[in-house]
Amino acid sequence: MNTPLRTPNVGKSALFNRLTGTKRAIVYDQPGVTRDRMYIRAFWGDTEFMMVDTGGLESLPGSPEDAPSVDTVGGFEILPGMVESQAALAVNEAAALIMVCDGQKGLTNADEEIYGWIRKYHSKKPLLLAVNKCESTTKGEEQVLDFWSLGGPTPLAVSAISGTGTGELLDGLVAALPPPSPEDLDPSWKDEEGDGPLKVAIIGRPNVGKSSLLNQLAGDARSIVSDYSGTTRDTIDSDVIGADGKKYTLIDTAGIRRRTSVAASKDAPESLAVGRALQAMRRADVVVLVIDAEEGPSQQDFVLSERAAVQEGCALVLCVNKWDRIDKDTYSMNEYTKTLRSKLRVFEWASVVYTSALTGQRVQKVLQAAAEASVHHRKRLSTATLNSVIQEATLWKSPPSKAGRKGRVYYVTQASTRPPTFVFFVNDPKLFPDTYKRYMERSLRDNIGFPGSPIRILWRGKGAKGKK
Repeated sequence: MNTPLRTPNVGKSALFNRLTGTKRAIVYDQPGVTRDRMYIRAFWGDTEFMMVDTGGLESLPGSPEDAPSVDTVGGFEILPGMVESQAALAVNEAAALIMVCDGQKGLTNADEEIYGWIRKYHSKKPLLLAVNKCESTTKGEEQVLDFWSLGGPTPLAVSAISGTGTGELLDGLVAALPPPSPEDLDPSWKDEEGDGPLKVAIIGRPNVGKSSLLNQLAGDARSIVSDYSGTTRDTIDSDVIGADGKKYTLIDTAGIRRRTSVAASKDAPESLAVGRALQAMRRADVVVLVIDAEEGPSQQDFVLSERAAVQEGCALVLCVNKWDRIDKDTYSMNEYTKTLRSKLRVFEWASVVYTSALTGQRVQKVLQAAAEASVHHRKRLSTATLNSVIQEATLWKSPPSKAGRKGRVYYVTQASTRPPTFVFFVNDPKLFPDTYKRYMERSLRDNIGFPGSPIRILWRGKGAKGKK
């Protein structure tokens, strides 16, 4: 594992994206955009390694023992210190370090202080010095001259924009990394079905406890927790192993406000953060929608549920967080569930879990619910089983007639999984109104299940390529 370090706004996230071959880290011309640690697996030649993006060091965090735990992290007033604590934690666990400086500004006092801090507390770790923003063909090599005065590693002129020097930087990094441990050589970060770990995206409105939930599940202060809304910017992936031994990739995301609120915001990077959060749904198997128990479900929660289940086809878990703040004498779990399902009316099939990320109450049930929903999300049924269910459903309620023509269902087959998708072969899809289509979906759910997973039904008529 290796970690880039920098003072703010030297182009470290852009360089991180270049080195990892991704666009995951938010890049914006404003200091302090990066806050949490972002982990991404990267490759160079035959070497695989984990690269960690960190926030900028505006003040030095002190000795490795000074890094606060998740329980001691406070509110927005100490947010800068929390960013540095995240960077310090990344440095502590890294096998090699990349210190990123701004070649256009030249060597600064902050660069000298950070270099001194690294040499004082982490002198045994390999260190590479990347002088960024050296894309100029005439001045690029001259911009690194000041950095020789540090008396440390050879400064390398690089450019996150053009890619100049990044090959040499990666060559040096691979050479500096220690031999992999037996755990690193273990290729079993695969589940029993041969796929990668179950990808679970944690989404929701701002300040509902998404980052606190991630930290509890990961058992580590992976994301900054603050009472200030909008603390999380990047999507943060964390690989964890649940109590059941199953492997998960948890994706923490920025809080998603209404589109009009984001457009009117003076916080320019917010729209980028929301875009990353929405993209996280596309690569997730299961979406955990976190709802504030005190505020209850909102129209925005409905929009996010619809985006996850209908548009992206993800399995869905509704996580009612901050349950410890609810008076149980007057608001029981059953009553709350009824209210929740009535407001999110089209998602009666979604799993519901009640948690307190602050105390850790029932947080492991989130992973259990995600694993169960994933099983149904991947379920495949035989054509014989499907047609048996549909035949019985049509006997109980015959297809309607229209203009003297009666609808007929010939047979049903499953086309795909994730989500389960079924094709109904009929004489004419126009003869089947939405009410009957919903009846068929209920019949499938009542007889087969699919709790926690959406299902899609396509209606295909004679001679037609297919219609919904």
